Amino acid sequence: MLSQYQFIRLPRVFVRLPQVKELTCLSKSSIYRLMDEGNFPKQVSLGARSVAWVKSDVEDWCAQKINAAHI
Repeated sequence: MLSQYQFIRLPRVFVRLPQVKELTCLSKSSIYRLMDEGNFPKQVSLGARSVAWVKSDVEDWCAQKINAAHI
């Protein structure tokens, strides 16, 4: 059974940094610091100078934070 804060799996979609910031309410520096610490999904290289995140990975991270706050 899905909890109130779990997401239904959708097709893999990439999101860029502005969307990641909007989804998480985190700053750019916080996102990169959490990534360096291993506490945030890693970005995916799309090309020589282009990166993105898998949207469902970011949404799962958000859901984990919400669930942890309600324990």
